[in-house]
Amino acid sequence: MALLWFKWLLGIFIFAHPFYVSVTEVNHNAKDKTVEVSCKIFADDMEDVLKKNFKTAVDLSDQSKMEKTNQLMEEYMRKHLTLSVNGKQVALSYLGFEKDREAVYVYLEGQNVPSVKTLDLTNSLLQDLTDQQINIMHVTVAGERKSHKLDHPKKQVSFSF
Repeated sequence: MALLWFKWLLGIFIFAHPFYVSVTEVNHNAKDKTVEVSCKIFADDMEDVLKKNFKTAVDLSDQSKMEKTNQLMEEYMRKHLTLSVNGKQVALSYLGFEKDREAVYVYLEGQNVPSVKTLDLTNSLLQDLTDQQINIMHVTVAGERKSHKLDHPKKQVSFSF
């Protein structure tokens, strides 16, 4: 009976324990000479981190405040996600975000990137919210995909192609 009780408690702990993860996809588009970036993040975590950083309530579903939300999102992303290609910093333009159920997808793009031999990423998304944050990175160049996991406090990774 004690073993059954322990398994029940363990099950509740596992399912009740929060999971902090984001997935960032970086794709080099050789034809357009761009770097396309998309980040998938839990929506409630994004709302919490924006609230913490900007001291204002944020609701990613509130269409009436979308302009302000986009400003906050752009500023946060610019501060916490940067990349360099072949040793040169790439300016990422914020394209917007969309909410899909419990996730938010954030889109960015870098211009004038004709080729990629090395790509250096700094990703500290949500690390200022929790030290349990995991950021998974997937980078695709010329059909070759490489991945890396960044556990807090690590925030930098380099890829070579």
